Amino acid sequence: MKVLNNKLKQKLNIRTEKNYPIEGVEFIDIMPLIIDKNSLKEIIDLFIDEIKNKNVDYIIAPEARGFLLGTAIADRLNIGCIPVRKKGKLPPSTVETEIRYKKEYGEDVLELPKLVNTTYNNKNFYIVDDIYATGNTIEKIKEKIQALGGKVLGEGVILNIVELNNNKDIFSIIDVNES
Repeated sequence: MKVLNNKLKQKLNIRTEKNYPIEGVEFIDIMPLIIDKNSLKEIIDLFIDEIKNKNVDYIIAPEARGFLLGTAIADRLNIGCIPVRKKGKLPPSTVETEIRYKKEYGEDVLELPKLVNTTYNNKNFYIVDDIYATGNTIEKIKEKIQALGGKVLGEGVILNIVELNNNKDIFSIIDVNES
């Protein structure tokens, strides 16, 4: 893994594991950045600076590491956080829509929950996740929110694997190439 850009002042502490979860994939583990209180604070602060003037109503946080970031960011911005869950984790009556997409090493299904006492229509959203590889997770969530009448004002991640996507608009704290 080659670091192309790093906005963190804290020591960059990332672990990698070759051939995990399948042969040919290099797993990038950003959990040490979340475990370290100083790195976590700096990450949240960078997201706050990115989002604070965008008039966002809700943070969208895909399972599971997105939950960690999304709730902290939403709390600091005093807005709601919508956890996007893996299929089967929510009672069917609470699911607004399913999101099917391909990942680097398989397919997945997420569920966007119904909002409480409102709808997605005419609301502003910002999607926060840990890693952006091919971008399919964020792109499919964005498509569903837009289909429900919502507006995605931005997307942000801790780490962007630049060589796997062409997204020049995503906010990322760290940019890397796998090779």
